[in-house]
Amino acid sequence: MDKKISIGVIAISVLFSIFVLTSPSDPIPLPSPNPVSENSSVKIIAENLDKPRSIAISENRIFVTEKDGKIRVIQDDVLLDAPLAVFRTPDVFDGGLLGITTHPNFLENHFLYVFLTYEEDGELWNKILKITEFENKLQNAETIFDKIPASSFTNGGFLKFGPDGKLYAGTGTVSDASHLPQDLNSFAGKVLRLNDDGSIPNDNPFENSAVYTYGHRHPQGMTWDSEGNMYLAEFGPEKNDEINLIVAGQNYGWPEKECGGNEIYTGAILCYDPSIEPGGITFYNGEKLNFEFPFIMASMRATNLYQLDFEEGLSSQKSILSGIGRVRDVVEDTSGNLYVITSNTDGKGFPDAKDDKLLRLLK
Repeated sequence: MDKKISIGVIAISVLFSIFVLTSPSDPIPLPSPNPVSENSSVKIIAENLDKPRSIAISENRIFVTEKDGKIRVIQDDVLLDAPLAVFRTPDVFDGGLLGITTHPNFLENHFLYVFLTYEEDGELWNKILKITEFENKLQNAETIFDKIPASSFTNGGFLKFGPDGKLYAGTGTVSDASHLPQDLNSFAGKVLRLNDDGSIPNDNPFENSAVYTYGHRHPQGMTWDSEGNMYLAEFGPEKNDEINLIVAGQNYGWPEKECGGNEIYTGAILCYDPSIEPGGITFYNGEKLNFEFPFIMASMRATNLYQLDFEEGLSSQKSILSGIGRVRDVVEDTSGNLYVITSNTDGKGFPDAKDDKLLRLLK
């Protein structure tokens, strides 16, 4: 659609002054909504999405998962009425159809990958499906990785292909009391690394294991910088959200450690107290948008899209988009356009009559 709305695109530092491994003695207030600017805008690409979770882009199409089981298709900026696929999902708060990504050779093979929560014999599990589509219709769906422990609240579920051509998946812990993230025989609380058919790469850090890193609580976004370094955004339990630099074979500490302070575990490079609920993250590589820092992060609880610089820490964090409520995911296309989805219908937000939305930043 052609409708445009004005959104504040600003350059102010937010009120977070802590850096890695520190917590304030007094709570730091979350940022207030920023004033709307008349000098900049975004374009609404799609409206009335139902609990959207993740975005994947290929050429003129955008694929969005909805938690209750639908893959929606936006083609040439038009939301198609018919979903590409509909999967049965359990009625749990933070499980369902979660992450989605395209194969690096999607234009040739039409492979999509999704992360799905399901119920079997009264028990919750997660699995990864490889989907073959053609002209926005489901041709085939096969499970390529299964029996990832699931829960009602912390499933992780983010999927992306890395620059090495491998499929990465962030999985959550089954509960905050569970020690499965520390168990290398469990797929809970891990970053998994797979071949595109679901088999285990022979150069994974643990022999005959899909586990790439462990000790994670609730991964929500992953990305790579121009040098191939991998980063992961994670929810903490009400505080101590983390941005982690992911290194093969490392233990990130959950539930024994939050953020840092214990040399046995790998510490976070950024830690948020109080929580901002980080979502999708990316390093912006395009030229259409003028950002001071390339690291871009969606935030649900703090209701902003942020840019920041790791070397300067949280004092460098600046809002580039606000006023749309909870921001769930952010993705860049090959032309340098940046897209976000809101997350106001997820049970934690305050949706308006047209939420949730997919938007493209114009400047």
